[in-house]
Amino acid sequence: MAIIRFSLLGALSLAVLSCRSRSTDTDQASTTRPAATTPGSASSADTPGATYAQYRGVLPGSPDSITLHLHTWPSLPGDTETEGMLGCYAGSNGQPFQLGGRSSASPDSVVLVDFSPEHAPTLGADGPVWRLRRQGHGLTGTWNGKPVRLRLARPAGSLAFRSIFLQDSVVAFPKLKNSPRARLSVLALEPVVAGKAAPALAAQVVRGLRGDTLPDLPVPPLAAYWKELRRTHAQDYRQDMAALQPTPGDSTDYPAFGIGLNYEEQHLTHVLWNQAPLLSLGFYTYSFTGGAHGNYGTTAASFDTRTGRRLTYEAIFRPDAEVKLQPLLAAALRRAYHLAPDASLSEVLFDETLPVTHNVYLTSGGAEFIYVPYEVAAYAFGEVRLFVPLRELRGLLRPGLPLPNGGEVAAK
Repeated sequence: MAIIRFSLLGALSLAVLSCRSRSTDTDQASTTRPAATTPGSASSADTPGATYAQYRGVLPGSPDSITLHLHTWPSLPGDTETEGMLGCYAGSNGQPFQLGGRSSASPDSVVLVDFSPEHAPTLGADGPVWRLRRQGHGLTGTWNGKPVRLRLARPAGSLAFRSIFLQDSVVAFPKLKNSPRARLSVLALEPVVAGKAAPALAAQVVRGLRGDTLPDLPVPPLAAYWKELRRTHAQDYRQDMAALQPTPGDSTDYPAFGIGLNYEEQHLTHVLWNQAPLLSLGFYTYSFTGGAHGNYGTTAASFDTRTGRRLTYEAIFRPDAEVKLQPLLAAALRRAYHLAPDASLSEVLFDETLPVTHNVYLTSGGAEFIYVPYEVAAYAFGEVRLFVPLRELRGLLRPGLPLPNGGEVAAK
């Protein structure tokens, strides 16, 4: 999996901190690094090493400025699936593009790769690389080899968030040197500004991390969710390891106890759009339990920041929209992957037809639809993300959305 491209050639995972301490629960045989403050507390402090920031600037050759949403969290070399950084940016037209982090020897470096097919020179290739360094309140370096400077910003109407990074590690065989282990990680966001919608939005983050599909069910506080997730994660791993009988001489160097037993589970929250009254978040999950590779996918969700209400597919589109969306998505696929008008969609997809997914979120400029790996295309293509601008959605959106003109598109 590539780092939020996310394809077979790269990855996005969570790391183990050097200051990890032994849990007092010796039966669990786990290690854990707690957050700086209790999840769900009133403090606005981030977990050390976890940040969310916005930057503004102009990319070389573009007349328009962009807004970059950048997330970081603690990471160390040697972990399988992450380098502790991801981003998303968009210009004035509202089309988002995903960025994945790459490791660097310098803690001040920010190295991002654009995995959007729109910006790739050829099908399946990577797009531009951002090589930046933190300087004061900005980022300075190169984009695609050309100089660029981004300044730290808080656009009017955007929400501030506290980044909460939690992780736990369960050892498979406590008496075995270099024992395999199962790692669990969560990156959550909590709004730090006051307002009647703030508690609702905080609950929506936990609901998204849990994968809840019924919005009216009660949602636990983040601390309770984390406690239950740790419990079930450790229980499931112990069950999988119970049939194995290692001896003290065994090591992870042996195939029987090698990388295939090092499980990993990740739940990441990241910002896709942040401009009141509209907020869109991605809830990314990754799971590796042995085999050739892990499974992953992003569930997107948009929210009305005035109320905290989640905008589901049914809340965004009119009942008769689906049949009209199909050709729009096919056209978006051709744009994204540079397919000729007469080219077969099967150059990217399994089939010639593209169903309408309800995994969709809004920006001020349109709607982006996300297909997870294997849903419509091979794993190597990663997530297929297709953007349909507002001008093409005329008559398909419900009125009153937190969009320009309430989602109504004026006639040409």
